[in-house]
Amino acid sequence: MLIALIARDKAGALETRKANRDAHLAYIDETGVVNQAGPLLDGAEQMIGSLVILDVADIAAAQDWANNDPYAKAGLFQSVDLIPWKRVIGG
Repeated sequence: MLIALIARDKAGALETRKANRDAHLAYIDETGVVNQAGPLLDGAEQMIGSLVILDVADIAAAQDWANNDPYAKAGLFQSVDLIPWKRVIGG
């Protein structure tokens, strides 16, 4: 099941994002469930959130993944939405 994780950073949290980026990327590699991912950007191309496409068994597995993401544990996010997603174009 593909799940889109859309997370918005707290205002002024760019340094928190940068400080935890290596741990976040290692978590992605370790868990092996990320299909696609990348930061959301503002008009000045500064990172303000994340879009992660998870390939997991169900929404509960996606929630577990989201809860254990080093970014989430660092308190980076203002909000996180998990939305079932259907690929139509690409990959």
